[in-house]
Amino acid sequence: MGGKVVFERGDYNITSDAVWLAAFAPDAKTVLDVGVGTGGISLCYMAHNPNTTVTGIDISSDMLDSCANNAKLNNRELELINTDILNWKTDRTFDLVISNPPYFRGTPAQHGAHHNTDLGEWTRRCIRRIRPNGYFCTIVDTATAAEVISSLTPTCGDLTIFPLFGAKNTAERVLISARLGTRGGTRVFSGLSMNYDPVLRDGLTIVSVLATLSKTC
Repeated sequence: MGGKVVFERGDYNITSDAVWLAAFAPDAKTVLDVGVGTGGISLCYMAHNPNTTVTGIDISSDMLDSCANNAKLNNRELELINTDILNWKTDRTFDLVISNPPYFRGTPAQHGAHHNTDLGEWTRRCIRRIRPNGYFCTIVDTATAAEVISSLTPTCGDLTIFPLFGAKNTAERVLISARLGTRGGTRVFSGLSMNYDPVLRDGLTIVSVLATLSKTC
Protein backbone atom coordinates (compact mmCIF):
# COMPACT_ATOMS: atom_id res chain seq x y z
CA MET A 1 0.00 0.00 0.00
CA GLY A 2 2.79 2.42 -0.86
CA GLY A 3 4.28 2.29 2.62
CA LYS A 4 1.02 3.20 4.35
CA VAL A 5 1.19 0.09 6.54
CA VAL A 6 4.17 -1.74 8.05
CA PHE A 7 4.41 -5.14 9.75
CA GLU A 8 6.90 -7.19 11.69
CA ARG A 9 7.91 -10.43 10.03
CA GLY A 10 7.02 -13.49 12.08
CA ASP A 11 5.69 -17.05 11.99
CA TYR A 12 2.56 -15.84 10.22
CA ASN A 13 2.82 -13.03 7.65
CA ILE A 14 -0.16 -11.39 6.00
CA THR A 15 -1.08 -12.03 2.37
CA SER A 16 -2.79 -9.98 -0.29
CA ASP A 17 -6.16 -11.26 1.02
CA ALA A 18 -5.91 -8.73 3.85
CA VAL A 19 -5.16 -5.83 1.52
CA TRP A 20 -8.02 -6.73 -0.80
CA LEU A 21 -10.58 -7.10 1.98
CA ALA A 22 -9.56 -3.79 3.55
CA ALA A 23 -9.89 -2.10 0.16
CA PHE A 24 -13.32 -3.68 -0.39
CA ALA A 25 -15.05 -2.99 2.95
CA PRO A 26 -17.12 0.20 3.32
CA ASP A 27 -16.35 3.02 5.73
CA ALA A 28 -17.82 2.37 9.18
CA LYS A 29 -17.60 3.91 12.64
CA THR A 30 -17.25 0.64 14.54
CA VAL A 31 -15.67 -2.50 13.13
CA LEU A 32 -15.19 -6.06 14.38
CA ASP A 33 -12.36 -8.06 12.79
CA VAL A 34 -13.10 -11.74 13.40
CA GLY A 35 -9.87 -13.74 13.45
CA VAL A 36 -7.77 -10.59 13.53
CA GLY A 37 -4.49 -12.55 13.51
CA THR A 38 -1.49 -10.21 13.29
CA GLY A 39 -3.69 -7.27 12.30
CA GLY A 40 -3.35 -7.33 8.53
CA ILE A 41 -6.93 -6.48 7.61
CA SER A 42 -7.54 -4.08 10.50
CA LEU A 43 -4.43 -2.00 9.96
CA CYS A 44 -4.89 -1.84 6.20
CA TYR A 45 -8.53 -0.86 6.76
CA MET A 46 -7.54 1.87 9.21
CA ALA A 47 -5.13 3.27 6.63
CA HIS A 48 -8.19 3.85 4.44
CA ASN A 49 -10.47 4.87 7.34
CA PRO A 50 -8.37 6.45 10.10
CA ASN A 51 -11.32 7.61 12.21
CA THR A 52 -12.84 4.17 12.69
CA THR A 53 -12.82 2.17 15.93
CA VAL A 54 -11.69 -1.43 15.47
CA THR A 55 -12.10 -4.41 17.76
CA GLY A 56 -10.21 -7.58 16.89
CA ILE A 57 -10.85 -11.05 18.28
CA ASP A 58 -8.72 -14.17 17.94
CA ILE A 59 -8.29 -17.50 19.72
CA SER A 60 -4.49 -17.21 19.61
CA SER A 61 -2.82 -15.09 22.28
CA ASP A 62 0.43 -15.21 20.29
CA MET A 63 -1.36 -13.74 17.29
CA LEU A 64 -2.82 -10.99 19.43
CA ASP A 65 0.62 -10.14 20.83
CA SER A 66 1.94 -9.77 17.29
CA CYS A 67 -1.11 -7.71 16.37
CA ALA A 68 -0.51 -5.34 19.29
CA ASN A 69 3.11 -4.87 18.18
CA ASN A 70 2.03 -4.16 14.62
CA ALA A 71 -0.55 -1.65 15.83
CA LYS A 72 2.20 0.24 17.69
CA LEU A 73 4.36 0.26 14.57
CA ASN A 74 1.50 1.98 12.73
CA ASN A 75 0.50 4.31 15.59
CA ARG A 76 -2.95 2.74 15.72
CA GLU A 77 -5.10 1.68 18.65
CA LEU A 78 -7.02 -1.60 18.48
CA GLU A 79 -9.17 -3.26 21.09
CA LEU A 80 -7.99 -6.87 21.15
CA ILE A 81 -9.95 -9.71 22.75
CA ASN A 82 -8.74 -13.28 23.18
CA THR A 83 -11.89 -15.25 22.32
CA ASP A 84 -13.50 -17.52 19.74
CA ILE A 85 -16.33 -16.22 17.53
CA LEU A 86 -17.99 -19.64 17.75
CA ASN A 87 -18.57 -19.31 21.50
CA TRP A 88 -18.13 -15.59 22.30
CA LYS A 89 -20.71 -14.64 24.93
CA THR A 90 -21.54 -11.01 24.21
CA ASP A 91 -24.36 -8.67 23.21
CA ARG A 92 -22.04 -6.26 21.40
CA THR A 93 -22.81 -5.33 17.80
CA PHE A 94 -20.89 -3.34 15.20
CA ASP A 95 -21.53 -1.31 12.05
CA LEU A 96 -19.23 -3.59 10.08
CA VAL A 97 -17.92 -7.11 10.66
CA ILE A 98 -14.95 -8.18 8.54
CA SER A 99 -13.30 -11.58 8.43
CA ASN A 100 -10.79 -13.56 6.41
CA PRO A 101 -12.11 -16.89 7.69
CA PRO A 102 -10.26 -20.21 7.88
CA TYR A 103 -11.46 -21.50 4.52
CA PHE A 104 -8.43 -23.80 4.14
CA ARG A 105 -8.62 -27.52 4.75
CA GLY A 106 -5.97 -29.94 5.96
CA THR A 107 -3.37 -30.22 8.72
CA PRO A 108 -3.51 -27.38 11.31
CA ALA A 109 -0.61 -24.94 11.24
CA GLN A 110 1.55 -24.17 14.26
CA HIS A 111 0.19 -20.63 14.72
CA GLY A 112 -3.00 -22.03 16.29
CA ALA A 113 -5.59 -20.57 13.94
CA HIS A 114 -8.83 -22.35 13.14
CA HIS A 115 -8.67 -25.08 10.48
CA ASN A 116 -11.37 -27.21 8.88
CA THR A 117 -14.04 -24.88 10.25
CA ASP A 118 -17.72 -24.95 9.33
CA LEU A 119 -17.80 -21.72 7.30
CA GLY A 120 -21.58 -21.59 7.40
CA GLU A 121 -21.61 -21.49 11.19
CA TRP A 122 -18.67 -19.06 11.23
CA THR A 123 -20.62 -16.70 8.97
CA ARG A 124 -23.81 -16.96 11.02
CA ARG A 125 -21.87 -16.13 14.20
CA CYS A 126 -20.39 -13.08 12.48
CA ILE A 127 -23.86 -11.94 11.39
CA ARG A 128 -25.03 -11.97 15.02
CA ARG A 129 -22.50 -9.24 15.77
CA ILE A 130 -23.81 -6.83 13.11
CA ARG A 131 -26.13 -3.94 13.89
CA PRO A 132 -29.35 -3.64 11.82
CA ASN A 133 -28.46 -2.38 8.32
CA GLY A 134 -24.79 -2.98 9.08
CA TYR A 135 -22.39 -4.82 6.79
CA PHE A 136 -20.54 -8.12 6.68
CA CYS A 137 -17.50 -8.35 4.39
CA THR A 138 -15.26 -11.31 3.76
CA ILE A 139 -12.79 -12.87 1.34
CA VAL A 140 -12.75 -16.61 0.69
CA ASP A 141 -11.45 -19.18 -1.73
CA THR A 142 -13.87 -19.52 -4.66
CA ALA A 143 -14.49 -23.19 -3.87
CA THR A 144 -15.96 -22.27 -0.45
CA ALA A 145 -17.94 -19.17 -1.46
CA ALA A 146 -21.26 -21.04 -1.63
CA GLU A 147 -21.01 -21.97 2.06
CA VAL A 148 -20.76 -18.30 3.00
CA ILE A 149 -23.40 -17.01 0.58
CA SER A 150 -25.99 -19.60 1.64
CA SER A 151 -25.57 -18.49 5.26
CA LEU A 152 -26.03 -14.83 4.38
CA THR A 153 -29.17 -14.95 2.28
CA PRO A 154 -31.74 -15.79 5.02
CA THR A 155 -31.06 -12.53 6.91
CA CYS A 156 -29.03 -10.28 4.59
CA GLY A 157 -29.58 -8.48 1.31
CA ASP A 158 -27.62 -6.19 -1.02
CA LEU A 159 -25.20 -9.00 -1.71
CA THR A 160 -22.07 -7.95 -3.63
CA ILE A 161 -19.70 -10.47 -5.20
CA PHE A 162 -16.32 -9.32 -6.48
CA PRO A 163 -14.05 -12.04 -7.98
CA LEU A 164 -10.25 -11.90 -8.02
CA PHE A 165 -8.33 -13.70 -10.74
CA GLY A 166 -4.87 -15.23 -10.72
CA ALA A 167 -3.20 -16.97 -13.64
CA LYS A 168 -6.31 -19.03 -14.44
CA ASN A 169 -9.46 -18.01 -16.28
CA THR A 170 -11.51 -18.84 -13.21
CA ALA A 171 -11.48 -16.71 -10.06
CA GLU A 172 -9.23 -17.83 -7.19
CA ARG A 173 -10.70 -15.59 -4.47
CA VAL A 174 -14.08 -13.95 -3.98
CA LEU A 175 -14.83 -10.79 -2.03
CA ILE A 176 -18.35 -10.88 -0.61
CA SER A 177 -20.39 -8.25 1.20
CA ALA A 178 -23.95 -8.21 2.49
CA ARG A 179 -26.15 -5.97 4.61
CA LEU A 180 -28.14 -7.21 7.58
CA GLY A 181 -31.92 -6.84 7.34
CA THR A 182 -32.12 -5.39 3.83
CA ARG A 183 -33.77 -6.91 0.76
CA GLY A 184 -31.69 -5.54 -2.10
CA GLY A 185 -30.63 -7.90 -4.88
CA THR A 186 -27.23 -9.31 -5.79
CA ARG A 187 -24.52 -7.54 -7.80
CA VAL A 188 -21.67 -9.47 -9.42
CA PHE A 189 -18.69 -7.49 -10.69
CA SER A 190 -16.33 -8.52 -13.46
CA GLY A 191 -13.48 -8.44 -10.94
CA LEU A 192 -9.76 -7.70 -11.09
CA SER A 193 -6.42 -9.46 -11.10
CA MET A 194 -5.18 -10.54 -7.68
CA ASN A 195 -1.90 -8.76 -8.50
CA TYR A 196 -3.53 -5.44 -9.39
CA ASP A 197 -0.99 -2.79 -8.37
CA PRO A 198 -3.34 0.19 -7.80
CA VAL A 199 -4.80 -1.72 -4.83
CA LEU A 200 -1.79 -3.68 -3.58
CA ARG A 201 1.02 -1.19 -4.29
CA ASP A 202 -0.69 2.20 -4.45
CA GLY A 203 -3.19 1.62 -1.66
CA LEU A 204 -6.40 2.53 -3.49
CA THR A 205 -9.81 1.25 -2.42
CA ILE A 206 -11.88 -0.77 -4.86
CA VAL A 207 -14.44 2.07 -5.01
CA SER A 208 -11.67 4.45 -6.11
CA VAL A 209 -10.39 1.97 -8.68
CA LEU A 210 -13.85 1.43 -10.18
CA ALA A 211 -14.44 5.18 -10.38
CA THR A 212 -11.14 5.64 -12.19
CA LEU A 213 -11.82 2.77 -14.61
CA SER A 214 -15.28 4.13 -15.46
CA LYS A 215 -13.75 7.46 -16.47
CA THR A 216 -11.22 5.81 -18.76
CA CYS A 217 -13.67 3.43 -20.50
